[in-house]
Amino acid sequence: MLHLIACLGNIGDEYARTRHNIGFRIADRLAADAGVTFEDRRYGFVCRFRVKNQELLVLKPSTYMNLSGNAVRYWLRKENIPEEHLLVCADDVSLPFGRLRIKPGGSEAGHNGLRSITQQLATQQYARLRFGIGGDYPRGGQIDYVLGNFLPEQEEALPERIALAADAVRAYALSGIDFAMNHYNNK
Repeated sequence: MLHLIACLGNIGDEYARTRHNIGFRIADRLAADAGVTFEDRRYGFVCRFRVKNQELLVLKPSTYMNLSGNAVRYWLRKENIPEEHLLVCADDVSLPFGRLRIKPGGSEAGHNGLRSITQQLATQQYARLRFGIGGDYPRGGQIDYVLGNFLPEQEEALPERIALAADAVRAYALSGIDFAMNHYNNK
């Protein structure tokens, strides 16, 4: 069974280490763990690999965050993947740093990438893995915060947290969203 794992971020070196690009970093970890590399394709960078009897197509959209829905919709249609087999990995300012939350659907909570996907798919019913980046910013400072880099102590802790997120993605593909939620939410 084929799953689309859409990992959100912004292309370009200036965004590579920002909080908003945690999705790309999860994608990179998934690819590294599987020993595969990304190919530059239409609307994004993609790689494929198997986890036991499941196939994962990992997407890093090249559309920039605000138009992520274009890439997600294209790859769902191109590969004939049902929306029930879509998992979107994104940052979340409402969760403490490094905390994971997997949900089968819900609101976009002000996240422009999720908003774009919801608009393009005309539904909020797609699975998400939200990775907490914390929300320690002044009123009106959210854009600068999400486009800023992690603190040095957070950057040091990231490899372990990203590895946990990659484990959660594989658990989702192998055992379903309920299993992934029960084993990885709030870890």
